[in-house]
Amino acid sequence: MFFNAFGTDAFLLLAAFLLFSGILAAKFSNRWGVPALILFIIVGMLVGSDGLGIVYFDDAGTAQLIGVFALVIILFEGGLHTKWATVRSVALPSLSLATLGVLFTSGIIGYTAYLIFDLTLLEGLLLGAIVGSTDAAAVFAALKERNIKAKMGATLEAESGTNDPMAVFLTLSFIELITIPDRSIWMLIPTFFLQMGIGLILGIVLGRLASFSINRIRLSSSALYPLLSVAFALLTYGITAFIGGSGFLAVYVAALVVGNRELTYRYSIFQFNEGFAWMAQIAMFIILGLLVFPDQLFSAEIMINGIILSLVLILLARPIAVFISLIQMKYSFKEKIFISWAGLRGAVPIVLATFPIVEGLENSQTLFNIVFFIVLTSALVQGSSISWIAKKLNLVGPKKDVPHHSIELISMGKVAAEMIQFQTNEESAVVGQKLRELSLPNRANINAIIRDNHVITPYGETEIKAGDFLYILVESKYKEKLTKQLEQKRTQSKAAP
Repeated sequence: MFFNAFGTDAFLLLAAFLLFSGILAAKFSNRWGVPALILFIIVGMLVGSDGLGIVYFDDAGTAQLIGVFALVIILFEGGLHTKWATVRSVALPSLSLATLGVLFTSGIIGYTAYLIFDLTLLEGLLLGAIVGSTDAAAVFAALKERNIKAKMGATLEAESGTNDPMAVFLTLSFIELITIPDRSIWMLIPTFFLQMGIGLILGIVLGRLASFSINRIRLSSSALYPLLSVAFALLTYGITAFIGGSGFLAVYVAALVVGNRELTYRYSIFQFNEGFAWMAQIAMFIILGLLVFPDQLFSAEIMINGIILSLVLILLARPIAVFISLIQMKYSFKEKIFISWAGLRGAVPIVLATFPIVEGLENSQTLFNIVFFIVLTSALVQGSSISWIAKKLNLVGPKKDVPHHSIELISMGKVAAEMIQFQTNEESAVVGQKLRELSLPNRANINAIIRDNHVITPYGETEIKAGDFLYILVESKYKEKLTKQLEQKRTQSKAAP
């Protein structure tokens, strides 16, 4: 092995090279119109034994460990950025897609795999279960900063954040049915509801505990707060999984709770987790790329049958699952078509495909190669065309205005004051007012205004305009009052006596 031959120094050099390669891949993915995960996987395949031959890696257990760790970080980061008000409006359809949708997709793909491959019915259904769920990492990355209508984005993100437990349950259930022939699938159904219930409850409880701890604990350095949030993410998964619940669901729910509450050092926490999630994606996809052997992956049988399965998944199984799951729900035909097309596969199916290998199942390597090929096809075909499909279906929303700047109070954790960020819009009551006309809470000062990516030094005659980013220094005890005042709409201000 490379690591045994060259030792620690060479390992660190390789890690730096792979990280630089992943960052460059992320930079050029949008320019080339290729999903970043494809480029990350290609980097892994290039340095693997069938590429440049730098690293020989076939440890499915290690890949599974790294994959699960990365998915926890990615799910947590995605949940932090999800607005509860938006998710609440699509909770029922997302839940239906995350359960019924995965079930129907798995069944159709599983039976098709049974017909075209030399697999037993249970092995075919196991394959269907592995590729049955959409992938949070792929969906979050594909939709980030793209101007897809908010309803569509929220539905897809909520589905991808909550459907992993169903796929994990089905995968482990079929492995158990294969290894223990006397086992009945009906005996496993109560386990599913128990896992979901434990995951939901612990996600809410530990999310509230994390929010409370972040706001109440005075740490010696502001840099420790983002680390504290990550510690809670890992703790949530670990405790939930240890007692038999769905760790992935608990992490996503906990992140929703944390992200929708007022937090000390909120923007530092968000930015750190975003960067950490990128690093987790790079590491995970490169490792998964190392695990695959291209000479096996691109064999005639895998490619031909893999293309057939991919077409069935994209054009038949996913649309059928979506249309059935969204019956009697307020989605137009075009919206259902878009949701069908945007059901990306990514890291989750590949990580789940390592489970049969670790368990030593017959045909496990074939299953892994098929899943890997389906993921590559899905990412290339669907991931690179999401914006184009949305435009054709007239589902493009307003351009996302994501701030690439932040100002935050740096302290030693002993100053009870915070710098908050607020973006105005056309409906904001403060728009059109001069700073001297604002009645802000005591000891709240607007320190900077970002307008069209330019910093404006505020003074009494400065007029607030729609789209401005306001950075306000306020004592922590007045933060909630200030936030409520800033969030007032024009109609509300006019109706006030």
